[in-house]
Amino acid sequence: MLDIKSIRDNPDWVRERLATRGGGDEARVAEVLEWDEKRRKALAEVEALKAQRNRVSKEIGALMAQKKAVEAEAKKAETRQLGDRIAALDKEAEAANAARDAVLARLPNLPHESVPVGRSAADNPVVREWGQKRAFEFKPRDHMELCRSLRLVDFERGAKLSGSGFLLYTGAGARLERALIQFMLDLHTREHGFTEVSPPYIISRDCMFGVGQFPKFEDQAYAVREGLDDSTLGKLYLLPTAEAPVANIHREEILREEDLPLYYCAYSPCFRAEAGAAGVGTRGMIRVHQFDKVELIKIVQPEAGYDELERMVANAETVLQRLGLHYRVVLLCTGDMGFASAKTYDIEVWAPGQGAYLEVSSCSNCEDFQARRMNLRYKSQTGQNVFPHILNGSGTALARLFVALVETHQQADGTVLLPEPLRAYLGQDRLAPPA
Repeated sequence: MLDIKSIRDNPDWVRERLATRGGGDEARVAEVLEWDEKRRKALAEVEALKAQRNRVSKEIGALMAQKKAVEAEAKKAETRQLGDRIAALDKEAEAANAARDAVLARLPNLPHESVPVGRSAADNPVVREWGQKRAFEFKPRDHMELCRSLRLVDFERGAKLSGSGFLLYTGAGARLERALIQFMLDLHTREHGFTEVSPPYIISRDCMFGVGQFPKFEDQAYAVREGLDDSTLGKLYLLPTAEAPVANIHREEILREEDLPLYYCAYSPCFRAEAGAAGVGTRGMIRVHQFDKVELIKIVQPEAGYDELERMVANAETVLQRLGLHYRVVLLCTGDMGFASAKTYDIEVWAPGQGAYLEVSSCSNCEDFQARRMNLRYKSQTGQNVFPHILNGSGTALARLFVALVETHQQADGTVLLPEPLRAYLGQDRLAPPA
């Protein structure tokens, strides 16, 4: 959530930064300020009336001491009227505060000034590339052919079980998925300093609001109902990413500055109701309703936020480098960034069978936007309560990593040569058709 003080002090700057996103949100700044002014005006009048009531109360005491009962009763009636007016103004202030916060909750984060202005992914600059696109001496297959021939994924039975957009990993495919997850968790905990956590997969509305999923993206979430009790529907949700629970671990807490930085990583399945939106990328494993991901979360001091973002991107890149996959890093423009992000890098891996780059990691610094929404603070050395920067990143996501791996490392004989780091997890050096 944006800082209301910043909006009050620099409304034109806030409008300018919001306008770079291209969503028209800058028009709502006036609405925020209008409700904020109503709230402040009501509260100021309340304070003045309370002071007046205190003076009258003292006068009542003096009149009673002088045995002036009639005058005292008149003053008592005045205090009752003042009390009624104060109660009414308190309700006005509360309503204005709720209306202001409802608008604030739907305003996206302000893009950092280093983020390029643009409208869409076409305006995202490529920051760097690693490795080369593999040159094949044979016609490469796509992941669907490979998964069927090697019996890694049963697409048809996955759809039979849950509908389109769901996968059934089988045999070596299930073991490869598990090996990739284990490899990434081991890498990030043993070499990158993250603490592994295993969060619940069903989470509260507060978690979804805290990371900025709600209210804007509520239509894309899977809501949970407890048994046949309709009154429970919408209280809990399947997590769209481990970011939602893990970033909220310290919600409504005041940490010590010496506890920072905090690094967490977690594996979870991710559930997205919007898979296949607009009919784009719906074939095979590219866009599905349920996929696995290893998520990285950092909670850091504001002055360290952007250095920590660069390190997080490097941590995610290491996954692809160890797996021998060509990729590029792009900096998202203002019009392509996520709701809660102030600056985002995407890592896109090359998938030869698709002839395209696939996003497998998105690393963002949300600055204090999420911390404000979840009321997470730390006490500085000077005794001030400060909102930290919260960063999130995919370290990385499957099933697109799975796609890029089998398509990149396929061999002319139809097998897939496994990258060295995965061989110990699988106990073999290649995937071959079952006997």
